[in-house]
Amino acid sequence: MDWKIPLFKIYWDEEDVRSVTESIKLGMYWTEGPNVGDFEKRVSEYIGTKYCVSFNSGTSALHSSLISYDIKKGDEVIVPSFTFIATANAPLFVGAKPVFADIEENTFGLNPEDVNEKITNKTKAIIPVHYGGCPCNINALKEIAEDNNLILIEDAAEAFGAKIGKEKIGTFGDSSMFSFCQNKIITTGEGGAITTNSKDIYHKLRLIHSQGRSETKNYFFSTNTADYVNLGYNFRMSNIIASLGLSQISKADKLIEQRRYNSKYMDSKLKGHNIKLINPPKDYFNVYQLYTIRVDRHLRKKLMDYLEKKGIMTKIYFYPIHKTHFYNNVLGYKCNLEITEKISEEVLTLPMFPSLEKSEINMISSEIKKFLMENE
Repeated sequence: MDWKIPLFKIYWDEEDVRSVTESIKLGMYWTEGPNVGDFEKRVSEYIGTKYCVSFNSGTSALHSSLISYDIKKGDEVIVPSFTFIATANAPLFVGAKPVFADIEENTFGLNPEDVNEKITNKTKAIIPVHYGGCPCNINALKEIAEDNNLILIEDAAEAFGAKIGKEKIGTFGDSSMFSFCQNKIITTGEGGAITTNSKDIYHKLRLIHSQGRSETKNYFFSTNTADYVNLGYNFRMSNIIASLGLSQISKADKLIEQRRYNSKYMDSKLKGHNIKLINPPKDYFNVYQLYTIRVDRHLRKKLMDYLEKKGIMTKIYFYPIHKTHFYNNVLGYKCNLEITEKISEEVLTLPMFPSLEKSEINMISSEIKKFLMENE
């Protein structure tokens, strides 16, 4: 469908085109090249960690992170069900069992109390998600992880640039995953990264993402015969993709500022119309990768259909993972996640992107208010 207002638009400019074009013109450096290391350095500096390893997707990054911490068959990993499915699938990739915990209403992130109740002698890690760019209650989850000697891996796929106070999301966990998919804060089309302060994990990740190959020089431009020291994958980010990452990250703060401005304006237009908005603590810096509202569950489908007729795209982020066919019927998951199921029946994600115009926000909010007035 040709939407009048799509859910997202990719922000790109001539600097992105120039950066990618220059990378292509290098000729030989299309796979491994200098842009990859430069991009990893920029990401680690921006987030505030010692190390960063880039990947071809956020999913492969999260998968590799679990391998690097030796999560394996028989282990349990606590995750939310209210998230993109890769968060739960990653433990399955390494033979571990994802254990679903409930979420909080104000951030849509993991509820620390329920996480505490889900810990067993098989639990090895917790993967909290910063929903839609809003930080979760990561300090409480970090304390739980430390008290129980558990690994804490932040799923910050949607939260590049988010903060609590002055501390960036991505610095609280033992490691953190970011996604650069096309609808994220900065994008390389597909792509991901792991940030960490652990030198040991950093070196493990470098082996895992490049076929388990131990090398000190560029594989494609060296006569040296590299050794293969463990099982690895082809999860690398290419030099061309990294060139786009470099131009995108230079605009990160500008893009976040525009998202926040647009979101605050949307807030002001929707307040007082029987709509609930995400409501984190005041020192939580939300980057609004998603702009999600809550409406009466009996009206949501009708509202989606109404907005679709007006050319306004909306989407449900997220349907609970434990209720999908694969987890429910194939794996046999039966969970009691009261808040997850309640919120998942009410949420509706509206268009939000840096170039969203005030006139478009006015149209979205006006149509929503009109619908609600007619259906009260």
